[in-house]
Amino acid sequence: MEYEIKVPVQPPTELQSLFIPIPPEYVEEVYRSEDFLVLVGPQHPGSGHMRLIVRVHGDIIREVIPDPGYVHRCVEKIAENRLYIQNIPLVERPSIMDALNFNLGYVRAIEDALEVEVPKRAKYIRTMLAEICRIGTHLYDAAILAVFLGHTTGFMYPFGIRELICEVLVRITGARFTSSFIIPGGVRRDVDEQTLKFVYETTFAIEKRLKSFERIFIKNPTVIARLKDVGVLTKEEAIKFGVVGPFLRASGVEYDVRKVEPYEAYGELDWDIPVADAGDSYSRFLVRVNEISQSLKIVRQCIKNMPEEKLKDFRGTFFDEFADIVLPQGEFTTLTEASRGTLIYSIVSDGESNVPYRMRMITPGWLYLRGFMESLKGERLADLQAIYGSFGYFPPEADR
Repeated sequence: MEYEIKVPVQPPTELQSLFIPIPPEYVEEVYRSEDFLVLVGPQHPGSGHMRLIVRVHGDIIREVIPDPGYVHRCVEKIAENRLYIQNIPLVERPSIMDALNFNLGYVRAIEDALEVEVPKRAKYIRTMLAEICRIGTHLYDAAILAVFLGHTTGFMYPFGIRELICEVLVRITGARFTSSFIIPGGVRRDVDEQTLKFVYETTFAIEKRLKSFERIFIKNPTVIARLKDVGVLTKEEAIKFGVVGPFLRASGVEYDVRKVEPYEAYGELDWDIPVADAGDSYSRFLVRVNEISQSLKIVRQCIKNMPEEKLKDFRGTFFDEFADIVLPQGEFTTLTEASRGTLIYSIVSDGESNVPYRMRMITPGWLYLRGFMESLKGERLADLQAIYGSFGYFPPEADR
């Protein structure tokens, strides 16, 4: 069979084909001016699986257009074809180090719909796990910031400390990251006293190593010079552009879902919200460093105040007990303070199916992406990666 080859009358120029998400008119406008377009990413070392289309005048950034979606995995659509319980491993994947916070937000939506009362001991265990993942995520982000600044030791050191977090998670859940340990009504199994003692002692080992990291990287004059007064986002701008989590608090807004709408055991524990006023890259980093100290404090309190009660062990019977969950008709939404900020889940149920009619998952990275782009304006191109690292932006989490 013969095919007719149709040549377009006006084939797209090579230049236009490089900028698929950008209108050709914009490309022409830039190149008529004295500006240039610089592509950053989407290869991993450049932007962590996201392309940034950067408009520069000389080496000053005038505008940044994000081009996300390179690691989009259709989590929401897949969820419509899976049992409620099968979606627990699915929702953990966008942010594997923060898996248990993502796990917790989804499960809480199911519990709210079914009006399930969680045992107090399970609430303390879940709170402890959420904070352990918060520590691990902040250490991961600190390491990525360091490597973006070209500080190899600063990259390796937090990853070494993070191994203690992974060991803690293995002893409690059996997995380093995505354990699906939090389930409707509690946790998969209880945590014995010996394990709790190990976790408690590990918090002090982490604290000791953080002091060394402080000397090596946090208070390193070069690091301070690269981050201080760079990528400033004022309080008004942070609110305007919907920034969340530690990045919002670094701009002077004292907002944390764990305090505003306490869930699990947070309302019974003593801890503070780290806040800064400068709104620069260094403040965004320091707020998370201070959050690690607060998380260690929360973990210790959870272990000290752990209620004395026996939790059911679901090993071997888990799927049989939860396979046929059907939620009442309606929409059920939860807010969770994940490591990088506000995490929103909305589950819509038709009241008949054992799969969600719709599951909406809005992650912190997606919420603060606009603020991240705004903070780059007016900065030098050489500072782009420093600002990027200060936001701890994780494309798989944002793209989901």
